[in-house]
Amino acid sequence: MADPKRMEEGLGHGPEDESKVVAKVEEKSSGVIVCDQIQKNAEEQPLLKPKTKRVATLDAFRGLTIVLMILVDNAGEAYPRIDHSPWNGCTLADFVMPFFLFIVGVAIALALKKIPKMKDAIKKIILRTLKLLFWGVLLQGGYSHAPNELAYGVDMKQIRWCGILQRIAVVYLFVALIETLTTKSRPTILKPGHLSIFTAYKWQWVGGFIAFLIYIITSYSLYVPDWSFVVHGDDESKRYTVKCGMRGHLGPACNAVGYVDRQVWGVNHLYSYPVWARLKACTLSSPASGPFREDAPVWCRGPFEPEGLLSTISAILSGTIGIHYGHVLIHFKGHSERLKQWVSLAIGFTVLAFILHFSGAIPINKQLYSISYVCLTAGAAGIVFSVFYLLIDVWGIRLPFLFLEWIGMNAMLVFVLGAQGILEGFINGWFYISPNNTLVHWIQKHVFVNVWKSQRLGTLLYVIFAQITFYAVLSGVLHKLGIYWKL
Repeated sequence: MADPKRMEEGLGHGPEDESKVVAKVEEKSSGVIVCDQIQKNAEEQPLLKPKTKRVATLDAFRGLTIVLMILVDNAGEAYPRIDHSPWNGCTLADFVMPFFLFIVGVAIALALKKIPKMKDAIKKIILRTLKLLFWGVLLQGGYSHAPNELAYGVDMKQIRWCGILQRIAVVYLFVALIETLTTKSRPTILKPGHLSIFTAYKWQWVGGFIAFLIYIITSYSLYVPDWSFVVHGDDESKRYTVKCGMRGHLGPACNAVGYVDRQVWGVNHLYSYPVWARLKACTLSSPASGPFREDAPVWCRGPFEPEGLLSTISAILSGTIGIHYGHVLIHFKGHSERLKQWVSLAIGFTVLAFILHFSGAIPINKQLYSISYVCLTAGAAGIVFSVFYLLIDVWGIRLPFLFLEWIGMNAMLVFVLGAQGILEGFINGWFYISPNNTLVHWIQKHVFVNVWKSQRLGTLLYVIFAQITFYAVLSGVLHKLGIYWKL
C-alpha cells in the first residue's frame, strides 16, 4: 500500500498502480489471505484524495449568481416577471439567495480541508463571519443610499439589521463550524456505495435536520398575536393594526417568520418595502409595483424582513446541501461518479419540492424560505452546477463562460460595486448643475432608452451591457493583474 501522506500529496500510487501492486503480490506470494486483504484494501476508497487543479465550475457558478443578482435587481422593475415573486411561487430572482448559500457550502468543504489545525480554522471562520456581518449592515442597513441618492447615514432607530450578507454570515458560521468540529469523528476510509458519502458526513446532515425541525415546529406551533406598525408620511404618521390571533398561518399577515423578527429585531428595524405589496390584493398593477388599492388590506403597508431570523435557520439547509456537493467533489475522482451523485440528489429534491407545493402541503415561498423552496432551489442549483461542471471541467468548453469565472473570482468586489450600486453612486456624485445630469443617467437615457424608443428594453440592455459586461471586463483585468478582494 502507498504511504498515506504521499497519497494525500499526490505522490503515491493511483488506482492503476494499486492494481499492479496486487497483481505482483498474487504472482509472488502463495498466501491467499494476504492477496485477499490487499485486494480488499485496494477496493476501499480513501477519504483523502490527491490534490487536483482548481475546479473552474465554482467560479463560474458564483459569477452566474452575481450576474443574476445584478440583472433582477436592476431590470426587475421593468420586467416584474423576473423580479421576486410577491408571495407563493418562484421567479428568476428567487434563485439568487439559495444559489449564494449553495456555492458557499461547496467552497467551505474545499477551503477548510486546507487548514490542518482546528484552532486556526475556527479563528478564520469567526473572523470571516464578523466581516460579512459588518459589510452587510453597512451596505444594507440603510447607511448607504447609493446609487441614486447622494447622501449617507441612517437613524439608529430605523437601521435594518438583516440582509443578504448577514444571512450568508450566519449560514457560513453554522455549516463551517460543524465541518471543522467533526473532522476527527469521520472515518478514515470511505467505503464503496452510493450512500457512504452521507454516512461519512452524518453530522452535517444532523445539523441541517435540527435546523429543519426548529423551523417547522416554530412555523406551525407559534401563536401569532395582533401587531401594529406606523407609516411615516410627509405631513403625518399613521398607525395600523393587523388582526391575527392564530397559529400555522403561511400568508403574508400572520406567519411565524414575521412574528419572530418583530419580537427579536423590532418592527422598526425590518425591511420597509416587502414584495407582498405587489400582490393583487394590494395593487391593481400586480405583479408590478403600483399605488395601493382603496380596499387593500392593512398588512399591505406593513414591513417584513425577507432575510429574517427564522427563515435564515431554514436557509442553513441550502448551505448543508452545498457542502455535500463539495464533499462529493473531494472524495469521488471520476467525472461520472460525481455527476451521478449530484444529479440524482438534485432530481430528488426537485421532485420533493413539486410534491409539497402542488399537493398544497407546503407552498414554495422565498419570503418564508419554506422547505419546498429549499428543495426546489437546491435541485436547481445542483442541476446548474452539474451542467457547468460537464461543460467547463469535463468537456473543456471554458471560453463562453470565462466572463462568469472572472466575476466569480472577484464576487465580493462586484457585489459591492455593482449589485449594491456603490460605483454608480460614486459616479453620480459628479454631476453638472443638477444631480440628474450625471454620466450614468446620460448613458441610460441617450445610449439605451432613446435609441431603442423603449424604457423597458432600454433598461434591460443598459443592465446587460453597461453593468454586467462592464463588471465582466473589470473582473477580467483584475484577474490578469492578480488582484482579488476576498473576506
